[in-house]
Amino acid sequence: MEKRRIVLLGATGYTGQRVLRELLARGEKPTLVGRSRARMLTLAERFEVDLAVAEVDVTSTTELARLLEPSDVVVSTIGPFMQLGMATVTAAARAGAHYFDSTGEGTFARRVLLELDSVAADRGATLVPAFGYDYVPGNLAGALALTRAGERARHVETGYFITRPGRGDDLRYRSTLRDAFTLTTGGTRQTLVGAAAEDGFAYRSPRPGMSARVVDERPAKRVRTFHYGGVKRVAMTVPGTEHLGLPEIFPQLESVEVGLGWFGRWTRPVQIAATLQAPLLRSAKVRAALARWSERLPGSDREPDPDGRSLVIAVARDSGGRPLATTALTGPDPYEMTGSLLAWGAVHAAAPDAVLKPGAHGPVAAFGLDTLRLGAMEAGVHEVDAASARRR
Repeated sequence: MEKRRIVLLGATGYTGQRVLRELLARGEKPTLVGRSRARMLTLAERFEVDLAVAEVDVTSTTELARLLEPSDVVVSTIGPFMQLGMATVTAAARAGAHYFDSTGEGTFARRVLLELDSVAADRGATLVPAFGYDYVPGNLAGALALTRAGERARHVETGYFITRPGRGDDLRYRSTLRDAFTLTTGGTRQTLVGAAAEDGFAYRSPRPGMSARVVDERPAKRVRTFHYGGVKRVAMTVPGTEHLGLPEIFPQLESVEVGLGWFGRWTRPVQIAATLQAPLLRSAKVRAALARWSERLPGSDREPDPDGRSLVIAVARDSGGRPLATTALTGPDPYEMTGSLLAWGAVHAAAPDAVLKPGAHGPVAAFGLDTLRLGAMEAGVHEVDAASARRR
C-alpha cells in the first residue's frame, strides 16, 4: 500500500501555518485546499516549497467530495467549526479518508461522533476531531491516570491551564486574566465567547441509580479544584472530547469532568457571569449579537505572546471521590502543541502500515494509549510528577 496523501485545509490561517511548518519539517508536502488559490501559492512561496493547491468552497460537501479520495488524510484548521466545519468532515467520512481537526468546540466534536461514526466505520475512515491542545493532552492524561488507578477508578477530572516559563517556576505558575488575553489569538477568544452561547454537555448519571451517559449541560456550570505541585488551581467545566472518548476505553466510569483554568483567580467571577447570562442566551437575537461582538474583540489581529506553556492535570477517583492517581503533562503553548500534534497524527495516519480504529473516536481509542503517548512526546508533551515540581 502506498503512502497516503495529506490534505491541509486552512493553511493560510494562524494555526494552519503552524501545522504546515511542522509537516514540512517532517519532509511532507501536503496538498493545500482553500478558497483562494493566490493566497495558498503565496504561502507556499514564502515557505520556499512547491506544493499542490486546490481552490474549492470549503463549506461545500459536494465540491470537497470531488476532491477527496479514500487514501487521503485530511487535516482541517478552518473554524468556527460549528459554522464552517461539517462539510469537510462529512466529505472525508463519505470518501473513506482519515480526518483530524483543530477545533476546541466540544459541541462540534460531539456532533461528529454522534452523526458520522457509522458512516466512517462503514468506509474504513477514522475521524478524530479536536486533535490538538483541545483535547488530546486531557484524554491522554486522563487515560494514564485511570490506567494507574486500576479497576477502582470511577471518576476522572481533567484541567487545562496555561503557564509562563521564566516567571518563577512555570509548573507552579498560576495564570491570570491578562494571560488568557495575551497568550491567545482573537480567533480563540471568539470561539470561547461563541461556546458560551452553545449547548454544552457532560458525562454523568442524569439521576441517582441511572447509568452514566453524555447529558446536556451548559458550559461553566461548576468549578473544580486541582491540587498539583503544592499549588491549588481552579477550572470551570466545559464540554470536551474526554466526555466522549474516555468512557469508550474505561466503561466503568461514572463521571468525566473537563475544566478550563486559564483565568486563574478570575475563574469563579467568570463562571458566575456565565451563569447569570445563561437565560439570556436562549434568545437567538442575543446569541447573534454576542457572535458579532466577539468578532470585534480588542487585539483580534495580534499574535499571542511567545512565552506561553501548557499544563494539563488529570485526577482519577474511586466511587467515593477519593483520589487514586494524578497525572500531569506539560508542553509548548497551545498553538505550537496543536500544530505539532496535528502534524504527527497526519504523518502517522498516512504511513502505509498505520493501524487506526475505523469510525469517529477520541484520540486514545483511535490510536491506542501507547501510540498516542509516544506521539505526544514527539510533539513536546511530557509527563511530570508533582513531587519534583514541589521541590523546585
